[in-house]
Amino acid sequence: MSGHSKWATTKHKKAIIDSRRAKAFAKYIKNIEVAARIGGPDVAGNPTLADAVHKAKKNSVPGDNIDRAIKRGAGLTGDAVEYTTIMYEGYGPNGVALMIECLTDNKNRAAAEVRTALSRNGGTLADPGSVAYNFARKGVITVDAEGTSEDDILLAVLDAGAEEVRPTPNGESFEVLTDAADLVAARTALVDVGIDYDAADAEFVPNLKVEIDADTARKVFRLIDALEDSDDVQNVFSNFDLTPEVQAELAQDD
Repeated sequence: MSGHSKWATTKHKKAIIDSRRAKAFAKYIKNIEVAARIGGPDVAGNPTLADAVHKAKKNSVPGDNIDRAIKRGAGLTGDAVEYTTIMYEGYGPNGVALMIECLTDNKNRAAAEVRTALSRNGGTLADPGSVAYNFARKGVITVDAEGTSEDDILLAVLDAGAEEVRPTPNGESFEVLTDAADLVAARTALVDVGIDYDAADAEFVPNLKVEIDADTARKVFRLIDALEDSDDVQNVFSNFDLTPEVQAELAQDD
């Protein structure tokens, strides 16, 4: 769920991934409910819902769960839950900047869980605005690198508002960066030429990244893991960067 590092996410051990499968499903479902509540249950006419459903399906969320979430979010079952989006700013080990996006029905609980995760893992809560200035809201589309090339993707999205196409650190995917307002247009442009995408989300992308060593990376990962253990934390975005050498060292951990 996190936007912090696609590489870091894929390097988690299988046992950890399995233990969080239910939590991940719940967060995909929550995205669907919110999208349906805001834009209605028609997937074809609600781009945000379409992307939420697409991402859930890509991550093996059962179709029945998706259908129920759409109906619940749209108020068709009488048991819709009202969620509020809250952004927290913080610092991790060695001053790594964090943007913590919560989607919750209990603000007090969300705040307490974020503070606890930060304080127990070498992080601190930051004043509003002290971290956010280094991030910009961008559309981020993730495309599997298998079967396509950076040039193919760039050609498809160049006239649809794309700002950059770049490989992810693990080399298994490409990311298309757009202005948040151009996310749907770029995603549609890919689909129109037959290029499938894994996810299309509005994320907080750092304007400047900071390189960290392997020891700091391990501490940052533990902190982000602790934050994402909270049902209220939907995404964590950070400004850390990993050199190929640091990635290689971390890969030995597994």
